[in-house]
Amino acid sequence: MGKKNKAKSKDKEATTASDVAVAQSGAPEKLPRKTYEAELARLHVELVQLQEWVKREKKKICVVFEGRDGAGKGGVIKALTERVSPRTFRVVALPAPTEREKSQMYIQRYLPHLPAGGEIVIFDRSWYNRAGVERVMGFCTEKQVEGFLSATPKVEQAMVESGIVLLKYWLEVSPKEQTKRLEDRINDGRKLWKLTEMDLKSYTRWDDYTRARDEMFAATHTPWAPWHVAKSNDKKRARLNVITHLLNAIPYEESARRKIELPKRKIDEELGADYLSMLIPEAF
Repeated sequence: MGKKNKAKSKDKEATTASDVAVAQSGAPEKLPRKTYEAELARLHVELVQLQEWVKREKKKICVVFEGRDGAGKGGVIKALTERVSPRTFRVVALPAPTEREKSQMYIQRYLPHLPAGGEIVIFDRSWYNRAGVERVMGFCTEKQVEGFLSATPKVEQAMVESGIVLLKYWLEVSPKEQTKRLEDRINDGRKLWKLTEMDLKSYTRWDDYTRARDEMFAATHTPWAPWHVAKSNDKKRARLNVITHLLNAIPYEESARRKIELPKRKIDEELGADYLSMLIPEAF
């Protein structure tokens, strides 16, 4: 990946080229909550339309999310899936490989999770672990990385030729914003589970991850499976931008909404409640 940057780090991170590049969105630093909620509600309606089209036409959609720790992948995925059916939108977040999986062809453990007709599969990190964390943290050899970068475009071409719509997103966060988010995880008991020892080790390898990202893009940004980079310093804006891009990238057709009315029903008022002894205490 080239020589490491030997410049000494400072106690307080100075503004870097990465900070500037991510910040130059031409938009206000933070999106107002009311604007965000209104736009997200509108996009959720569109996602339901996409869902119905995928089910009806038996389409196969695969969405890959990559990015540094704290880039906001989980938040984007939650925004994508919170108003749709988990039977259609399926999230895949694989743990570290087992000993058996380590003995397999590298991408083999991901293949069973690819979408069948009528499914949208979202990978919260994917086979690109090999080009990122595994490479940077020394979990694989450079020869294995080279083999992966050479083979992946061909594998993805086979996916696309089989009818899969493959969308690959990289969420780009600045060094300062990543630091802020990881410190927030440390100080918030509700988020501490998100922080691992590996995250802390990875945090010190910013430049190595940058080089790995750039080489990954150079090798795997193809006409049939291009990368899409979303600036994610503003979490809310990133979620809206990614969902909007995803909806625009898939040529789905809206279904006419049929009028639905609840059927009439008859309730026997003499039937009593036999669960009173089972009620939980009403603490609120």
